[in-house]
Amino acid sequence: MSIKQSAAAAGIAPEENLPAPAAEPATVESGIRVLKKYPNRRLYDTSASSYITLADVKKMVLDRQDFVVRDAKTGEDLTRSILLQIILEEESGGVPMFSSPMLAQIIRFYGHAMQGLMGSYLEKNIQTFTELQNRLGDPAKGLTPELWTQFMNGQAPVMQGLMGDYLEQSKKLFVQMQEQMTKQAETLFPALPGFLPPKQR
Repeated sequence: MSIKQSAAAAGIAPEENLPAPAAEPATVESGIRVLKKYPNRRLYDTSASSYITLADVKKMVLDRQDFVVRDAKTGEDLTRSILLQIILEEESGGVPMFSSPMLAQIIRFYGHAMQGLMGSYLEKNIQTFTELQNRLGDPAKGLTPELWTQFMNGQAPVMQGLMGDYLEQSKKLFVQMQEQMTKQAETLFPALPGFLPPKQR
């Protein structure tokens, strides 16, 4: 079910039928575009002075536009929740990125002592993978998942080298982060009984 269909089922009028907030001034925070979320669950772009959809926000992400989503009443930052909604929409589509076992494993890290480490590890891995993508150059831009597979098959030797470098960097990154965490633990709990640092391989 699309976003508009969901809204219609909930009895919410489409954006074009909603009046704009009265005397809503354009809002800019250090050059960042500000979107406001109202109780009717609609998003209002203060720069364009109009309501926008989740698809419009997705386009901003793809266009690398800096923006922040704030609750219209409290000013609370809702950017993460909106981005998660976009991810949910994409995952509900035909080509999900995350498998069920992977999502289950991510959930298990919440509340775990390794939660902070895993969050940093995933973030740095995405940055590294983005650098890998940039190294592929213009031919890889704008490809669908199917064409991307064909592209990789045609570039097998190159891809093997790049992926090998990526995996090696990922391994080194995890070891470095693990070593940092061990050093911090030794500093904070020098006399903790039973504490043993991980064995070096």
